[in-house]
Amino acid sequence: MSKIPTPHIACSDPSLIAKTVLMPGDPLRAKYIADTYLTDVICFTSTRNILGFTGKYNGKKISVMGSGTGMPSIGIYSYELFCFYGVETIVRIGSAGSYDEKLRVYDTVLVTEAFSESNYAKVAFGYRGKTMKSNKALNNKLLKASEKLNIELKPCKIHSSDVFYGNDPNHWKELHEKGCKCVEMESFALFANAKALGKKAACLLTISDSFVSSEVTTAEERQNNFNNMMRVALELASNK
Repeated sequence: MSKIPTPHIACSDPSLIAKTVLMPGDPLRAKYIADTYLTDVICFTSTRNILGFTGKYNGKKISVMGSGTGMPSIGIYSYELFCFYGVETIVRIGSAGSYDEKLRVYDTVLVTEAFSESNYAKVAFGYRGKTMKSNKALNNKLLKASEKLNIELKPCKIHSSDVFYGNDPNHWKELHEKGCKCVEMESFALFANAKALGKKAACLLTISDSFVSSEVTTAEERQNNFNNMMRVALELASNK
């Protein structure tokens, strides 16, 4: 087994990382959160340009770290955080593409469960189910945080996909029929790690584009303007 510093998180001191980590996919979104919302910030890792920061929000120690794109990437980083750095809770804060006309760009989704065709959970832990659930107690706390901030969350089942580009442009319709309201590429692996390791994980997503309309956001907007989900996650982390 790996010891600290791990191969992917070059931090020799676990005390530099908070028990709760907010995890966007984009490392620059992690930097934006640290620069915008946190005080007394330190950078605890920059290995492979996956940036991780710890600071204070409302006086509470909080960490934020990028995960990279896809289940293998978040699988590595969340596993190392859980296993070797004493992290107890990870809240993914990412972007998603809407499968449903009622989910519009900039809506904030609270993931209740993630369906996936991925073999990640089977290969890693022998889990054969295609659906992984987020932590219910954590979701309830996120809902309370959103109510305090007057920010609407839309709880729903989502699709965690291994594939960004594919040959079947209508595959999303089949997933929508199975109850999936939007798609991203990481939550299934995060939830599988948390289940296997006895940790807590949840996911907030901001709709960045839509399969049922022409709505879309730019890379800069995704990096800088998904503030509602960031504020809800920070409120949760500062009150744990």
